[in-house]
Amino acid sequence: MTKFIAAFLILAMAIQIIKPLGIFGLRRRMDFWKISIAAFAIWTIALLGREFF
Repeated sequence: MTKFIAAFLILAMAIQIIKPLGIFGLRRRMDFWKISIAAFAIWTIALLGREFF
């Protein structure tokens, strides 16, 4: 599951750099770092969830 999340978010960051997604908060090419912050949070939750459940 974490590999899928990582691949999906890396793809989203690459697309954001090439052509901005236009979603709220992701209107400029420089906003790809916001996706990486979200990726870190999602990945952390997934890893913690695997440890405790």
